[in-house]
Amino acid sequence: MTQTVNEPLEGTAKRRRCIVTGVVDDRRQMVRFVLDPGQRIVADVDGRLPGRGVWVQAKRPVLLRACARGVFARAFHRPVEVSADLCEQVERLLRRRIIELVGLANRAGQAAFGFEKCRQWLAAGRGAVLLAASDGSLAERARLRGAADVRMSCDVLTAAELGRAIGRAEVVHGIVAGGRLAERLVIETARLRGIIGCDSGPAAVSNG
Repeated sequence: MTQTVNEPLEGTAKRRRCIVTGVVDDRRQMVRFVLDPGQRIVADVDGRLPGRGVWVQAKRPVLLRACARGVFARAFHRPVEVSADLCEQVERLLRRRIIELVGLANRAGQAAFGFEKCRQWLAAGRGAVLLAASDGSLAERARLRGAADVRMSCDVLTAAELGRAIGRAEVVHGIVAGGRLAERLVIETARLRGIIGCDSGPAAVSNG
């Protein structure tokens, strides 16, 4: 299967230095930024735009500091334009990426949707990442997690966003089989959780 989402950042643990905190970390836990021809800061969540890039940890307070204190201008050694809604732009891009990954998993036959289907996959040991709508029932989510030892979850998309990934109006429960797509979902979920300010630990691991 040809995969097109986030390929440049896959299969590597290259480390980059955050221009705000100075922390050197796996770049898959950071967000790259570049300049467009108008000297505006552009989020490169794919890690593939041309030109010199700088890196910021995927944590909302860190990104807000970068926007507010002229950090980007110092990093690029020139005046730059920083959008007032840069955090929201990054959030939208990461949400779109996760939606695309869920769609890829569905088309590849590596995902199932609906409470009963998820329960069956968990019982059979087929599921690696539980998809749970952020606006869905917490009680039902807990029931699924109790059905088997599922350690990783993606709970940052709404039911409408999960539905969009597979061409439905809404989806509350889903599950993705183990493999590269599942691993990428965990990575992107962790980045998005950091940007929206609900980072609960590395790689969005949840023990239910």
